[in-house]
Order: sequence, then structure tokens, then C-alpha cells
Amino acid sequence: MTDNPSLRIVVLEDDSDQAALMKNWITAAGHHCTHYGDIPSFQREFRKNTVDVIAIDWGMGDGSGLDVVVWLRQAVGSDIPVIFITARQAEEDIVTALEAGADDYLVKPAREKEVLARLKALARRAQPESEILEFPPYQFDTGNRQVRHDNEIVRLTEKEYDLAVFMFRNRGRVLSRQHLLTAVWGTSAELNTRTVDTHASRLRKKLQFSASGRWRLTSIYQHGYRLDE
Repeated sequence: MTDNPSLRIVVLEDDSDQAALMKNWITAAGHHCTHYGDIPSFQREFRKNTVDVIAIDWGMGDGSGLDVVVWLRQAVGSDIPVIFITARQAEEDIVTALEAGADDYLVKPAREKEVLARLKALARRAQPESEILEFPPYQFDTGNRQVRHDNEIVRLTEKEYDLAVFMFRNRGRVLSRQHLLTAVWGTSAELNTRTVDTHASRLRKKLQFSASGRWRLTSIYQHGYRLDE
């Protein structure tokens, strides 16, 4: 990773040993890491710094990492990529985290190469080559990772944006849930096809497909989805 641009990563973790290990991995890979051991400190300093990726533990001594994600997405309106790195491994916890706006989920014990790979994957489009994709009434700016509907910006999470772009690029094709999961999230034993359904449902609402009258996202029974014009 040292041949890639340095990333600015925030780690929100109340276990000092785990935090030190994460910070060592990140800095050794050539990136900048800021650690917060409590939620108030993170919230106080958040707006003062530029951040590429945030890694959050679920169980904090003074609250829940889930509440932090809700705060970021709803109160602050931030779309900075967030990954949970936590001991909680129940399927309902993973789904809850993704529905709250998290972009990825990794179950402890964390492994160095996988952590670094996932952080890099979430931030790799920080400075992409800009491309404008036109699918009226939608316009995708790949450089700024923004989508507009009738020239109004629609707020999407990182994975919602990736899923939308992938579906529009493959419009008219039947895409299986497993194919979407692999293409958008990458191979991950911790995620399942319900993740795709959750994000597809959110895209229908946020992009107002039913109201647009021009695009239709169809669920293909026991298979996947097809986006048609």
C-alpha cells in the first residue's frame, strides 16, 4: 500500500491494545491514523479534520458505534466511508449496521492485511478520474462521487452509490444478488444477499424510481435485480 496515496484514517476504539495494534498497522502501511478512545472526543474533533475512512468498534464504553454512524449520516450529513471492526458477528447486527449507513463490516479478530485492504477499498476513489454518466433524469459525477436527480444532489452512502452506478452501467441485464454482492462489496464471508436487498430498497426510495416514470428497478424472484429504462 505504500505506493498509493497516503490515507487519513480515524479509529474509534476504546480498547487501548486493539487501538494500538490498528494504529501500528495503518502507520506502517504509510497512512496517517488518528485514534479516539471515546465518542465525545471524536464528535468534538470530527469537523476540524479531513478524513478518508472511519473504523468504528460497536461497543464503546460511553455509547454505541451504531449511534455514531447514525450521527454521522443523519445529524452531520457526512458520507465518509465507515467500516465496523467489532466482535459482534450476529447476522442481525451486520444488517442493522449496514442499514444505519455503514459501508463495510469486519468481525474481530481483525487481520492486518484484510483490514488494510478494506480501508484501501473504501477510500480508493478519493481522487478518481472524473467522468460524467448521463442517465436522464440522473447524472453521475464519478470524480466527486455524486448523483443528481433533475439537477438536485441525492445523498447516498458509499455502497449505495457504487450499487447505483453498477446497476446503471448494466441496465437491462438481470444481475444476481451474489454477482452484485461480489461486484460492489467484494468477496466477504460476513455479508449475505440480504445486504443487496437492503441497499436496493434504499436506492428505490432515494432515487425516486417510481416517481421518475422513466426507470424501473425490478426484483427477479429468487435471483436478483434488473434496472430497465
